[in-house]
Amino acid sequence: MLISIEEDRDARRDAVSVQRHLPPRPSRPGVRALPTGHLRLWAAATVLTLVASTVAMSRIGLLGFALGLGPGRVAAEAEAATVELPPSLPFGKGMWMWQPDKSDGGDVGAIVARAREVGLTHIYVRTGSSWNGFYAGPFLDQVLPAAHAAGIRVYGWDFPRLIDTGADVARAAEAINYRTPDGHRIDGFSADIETRSEGTHINAAAATAYGDGLREVAGEGYPLIATVPRPSNWTKAIFPYAEVVARFDAIAPMVYWLNRQPDTDVAGAMADLAQFGKPIFPVGQAYDGAPEGGRPGVPPPDELQRFMRTAHEHGAQGVSFWSWQAADQRAWDTIRDAPEFSR
Repeated sequence: MLISIEEDRDARRDAVSVQRHLPPRPSRPGVRALPTGHLRLWAAATVLTLVASTVAMSRIGLLGFALGLGPGRVAAEAEAATVELPPSLPFGKGMWMWQPDKSDGGDVGAIVARAREVGLTHIYVRTGSSWNGFYAGPFLDQVLPAAHAAGIRVYGWDFPRLIDTGADVARAAEAINYRTPDGHRIDGFSADIETRSEGTHINAAAATAYGDGLREVAGEGYPLIATVPRPSNWTKAIFPYAEVVARFDAIAPMVYWLNRQPDTDVAGAMADLAQFGKPIFPVGQAYDGAPEGGRPGVPPPDELQRFMRTAHEHGAQGVSFWSWQAADQRAWDTIRDAPEFSR
């Protein structure tokens, strides 16, 4: 079952405090008292065991320093392996990642540090495509434990061509079911469903087959987000929105305003997609749109601010931006400073 913003916040707070409120562990019934002599032997053995344990732990700590792990690193990594975030849609602020090696150099520590500094609640990581198959395992092994330890969700995304919907569903299942060595998995899945001009074979039948298959492998309650083109007069005539979004929990329209204006574009997208009765999480433009006929350069702060403000005013509960590797420092700072969608 998906949770609301308030339930998500409460769950994360409760997860931290629950250990503090556990009742004392009851003693086991039927344990005999030891004779005095046996008790003394037991006490001496206990003291020796504690001394040995202390020495061993000291050596582990020294080994950590020798390896450059720093104080508390071993314990922090052990704790990270146990973090489970409850199922949730992408509330708050997010960023899309396409090529990890071009996103802060692929340094997971730097990626998570930037996400925390900017106030991101989630990251979208590309897991595969019809062209490349599923390939994200090695990066997920690194980023999932680190992001989860920081309370940041990671959603996988994939680009299906919809020529062979069975193969597209099977590849999505690989991403959804993938587990890191310490048991982490992605927190949800987004299908980047594009128009035919992007190389897909999209039609109503293919969209239905893909959506039904994806929901079957994901299961009810697993967060699925349909990433779709911004509705326009052109796309509404050729793109089967109803069939595409039917089995998904939420819709993420790609609102890249290029040579238009962000506020009117996102307001129009929110209005056009409201008919489907699903939460809408617009994706904004944080890349240079000039090669696509837009104004040159990453959009300035005023445009990014208007995008976020208008999305919030029209009922969005979260936004994200394309893309990590293309955003400049002004864009990162503007996303950080926006009061909308802050958690």
